[in-house]
Amino acid sequence: MEAKQESKTIRRKKEHRPLRNIRLIVAYDGTDYKGYQRQANGRTIQACLEVALSTVCAEPILIYGSSRTDAGVHARFQVVTFFTRGRIPVSHLTRALLGLLPPDIVVTKAEEIPLDWKPRWQIKGKEYVYTIHNHEVDDPLHRRFHWHLRKALKLEDMQKACQLLEGRHDFTTFRGTNSTPAQPIKTLYAVRVRLDEGGHQLKIHVIGDGFLYHMVRNIAGLLVDVGLGRICYEQIPDLFARKDRRAIGKTAPAQGLCLEEVFFTEQRLQERIYMLDRCDS
Repeated sequence: MEAKQESKTIRRKKEHRPLRNIRLIVAYDGTDYKGYQRQANGRTIQACLEVALSTVCAEPILIYGSSRTDAGVHARFQVVTFFTRGRIPVSHLTRALLGLLPPDIVVTKAEEIPLDWKPRWQIKGKEYVYTIHNHEVDDPLHRRFHWHLRKALKLEDMQKACQLLEGRHDFTTFRGTNSTPAQPIKTLYAVRVRLDEGGHQLKIHVIGDGFLYHMVRNIAGLLVDVGLGRICYEQIPDLFARKDRRAIGKTAPAQGLCLEEVFFTEQRLQERIYMLDRCDS
């Protein structure tokens, strides 16, 4: 009886504590997960974060994410928020979560934000990076994070294709099959292909105002087909017009894709585009 009364007293005290809104920056290796979003069956990033945060805050926690990465996809800059009446100082959160999260999920930053701040309402754009190891021999130390292609890719043709993908288009052709209905008209602010100094690792940078299911992986698959000479870059306007997923080749594997950054200010978005342009000049 005394224990029940004590529990009620603790609950009442918690109810009178001020509600806080906390924003986290999260990085993860998505290889062993069924994606970001919580599912009835399967291990997910969201579920792992909510279990760990519920322990730290001593109350049930639900998080709200900025992006829903697919199974096997990684993130360097996933943004999530949650409400809590817990007392833990925000400066202690990252350290407290280290021992509760799996080693392939890390909270890199935590900060308190206004109660009305919601990640999906504030997004100005996102950047995804798709990595390809283009060499006869694979790199076993990084194979969880790239698509290995043995045949040499024609970088110049891929760059010309990137220019045709930029701008505002109907991306129905690039939408994954069995995806939920969504507005297919998106704007890509920058699409860039870069080769490292060693000439083996190729990165595709895609910055846009929004993305359809499998859209970036389908763009990566198309650029590879252009680089292999299977599709001519001049066909891209026709591919947009066809609005048919069957008009392009296979979807690039999940392990090469990473959510690189989510932009919440126009200034930061333009800075990132400018940085990409400077590297290409």
